[in-house]
Amino acid sequence: MLAQIEDPRTALQRLIDERNEDYAGLSRMLRRNDAYIQQYIKRGTPKRLHEEDRRVLAAYFGVKEAVLGGPQEWEQPALQQVPVLDVYASAGHGAADFGEARRTTIGFDPRWLRDRTKGSADGLSVIQVKGDSMAPTLADGDDVLVDRKDGVGRLRDGIYVLRLDDSLMVKRLARNPSGRGISIKSDNPDYPSWQNIELGRIDIVGRVLWFGRTLS
Repeated sequence: MLAQIEDPRTALQRLIDERNEDYAGLSRMLRRNDAYIQQYIKRGTPKRLHEEDRRVLAAYFGVKEAVLGGPQEWEQPALQQVPVLDVYASAGHGAADFGEARRTTIGFDPRWLRDRTKGSADGLSVIQVKGDSMAPTLADGDDVLVDRKDGVGRLRDGIYVLRLDDSLMVKRLARNPSGRGISIKSDNPDYPSWQNIELGRIDIVGRVLWFGRTLS
């Protein structure tokens, strides 16, 4: 995140006021003419402080150079670690199990996650897609971010990881207009889809929020 700072001239004037400094004394410290700092702040001349002047003033006032117009610094956000589970959801004929073994973690910006899910981060996990029944949307080997707290209670059209007849799969779900049952669709027309499936037959694991793909 880019740090938000005040205008460098305003910042320097504030520092001078807080420390009860004077323009001429600071100018002499920089080995400049007595009017140098006053002209910089009041008249905008020079347009920006010389790099060495900025460095000396920042050290003198105990601030970062960015405060006085130096390069702004990027703040490294604390990342939310999401577990990558040692399991896959089939985009084909269906995997048998949704295990819990953690293989590793992937770090996400918490703000990015909050924009994509209403639930807490402890309901998120990453699993791998196997098969091509969801191509071209999802490909074999894609990693998908699954919100396991966004399931049947908020069911709406979208891509979900689900269990059907003891098989774990990733499919596109669509609620029927009548409100009875749902359609389970494969994006790849070479694979079957199912219509009017009763919700009681399905265990919805969670909604797919994002996917990542390795480019060959």
